[in-house]
Amino acid sequence: MSIKDSILAAALAAILPLMPVAYADSDAEPASAAVDEEVGEAEESAQYISPEEFVASLEFKTGRVMLGNDLATLNLPDSLVFLDGDNAQRLLVDAWGNPPDDVPPLGMILPAGISPLSEESWGVTVEYEDSGYVSDEDAADIDYADMLKDMQADMREANTWREENGYEPVQLVGWAAAPHYDAEGKKLYWAKELKFGDSEANTLNYNIRVLGRKGVLVLNFVANMDQLAEIEASVPAVLAATEFNPGQRYAEFDPDLDTVAAYGLGALVAGKVAAKTGLLAMLLVLLKKFWFIPVVLVGWLFKRIGLRKKDTASDETSAAAVPVTAPAEAKPEEPVQAPTRTVMDLNKPDDADKR
Repeated sequence: MSIKDSILAAALAAILPLMPVAYADSDAEPASAAVDEEVGEAEESAQYISPEEFVASLEFKTGRVMLGNDLATLNLPDSLVFLDGDNAQRLLVDAWGNPPDDVPPLGMILPAGISPLSEESWGVTVEYEDSGYVSDEDAADIDYADMLKDMQADMREANTWREENGYEPVQLVGWAAAPHYDAEGKKLYWAKELKFGDSEANTLNYNIRVLGRKGVLVLNFVANMDQLAEIEASVPAVLAATEFNPGQRYAEFDPDLDTVAAYGLGALVAGKVAAKTGLLAMLLVLLKKFWFIPVVLVGWLFKRIGLRKKDTASDETSAAAVPVTAPAEAKPEEPVQAPTRTVMDLNKPDDADKR
């Protein structure tokens, strides 16, 4: 049995006694017996280490970092560090409690000198969309105020489906930072403020897109709304550090050889919200949450969307032992299936959106 399967079994065993009677059925007893058997294996397979040991196991990189197969380069200042895809996936899933993704990111940028498990930590996931050359000819013509109204309307429409299927509604409060396009650097960035259900704290969704010859670098900040000022202060350093390599740069586009994307800058901001594909109904914003895999699975089983940070008191009670997967595995495991998608999916443009 894999570690992930073992953890899942342990999580299910832990929450089954708490589930309402309404969820019981005629197969309850056989299911419980099967779970009991898996829990025994889980206790032998699960690995527990302290938070300090977990952070020490992460392989942080500094300075010049190559992304992908000679795709792009990060020239990180002393204030930033980097985790490659595997280490970033471990941090996002094992430590910050996010559902695993089928494909890990290219990596993750973090502030130097701050533990990724501390309250003040934040991160920037780095991915690449091989979508083709995105034309910026309409950059000056986009009315982002109108776009916001459309996105909010689409969000409300999608919430009808969400509530009917037991998911929390999501409100797009507004721009936390209005979209801005750097025409010289070919970099687009903006931030949305989101509210999940009856959460008292709103969620920050800060995005950067770097345009290239054949696609777009996707940088998404993982932070809380109260960190907006700190994130905005860090954005210039992240923007300056990120560049495509020769042969991949926007200015090197060849119309006779390269593919042109079916959408423009507006779709990068609107993402799948404006496309009305229904995928918004499975939205899950990628957030920091210091609850680990067994706890997160409770939320999956009850279809509860909208991960939030754990409060300080809960942090203290859960810091003694942390279940994590091994730093490296010989073969990739099948990802645990969650009924949701990450914020990266939300921000990916849909072919149906031609804004």
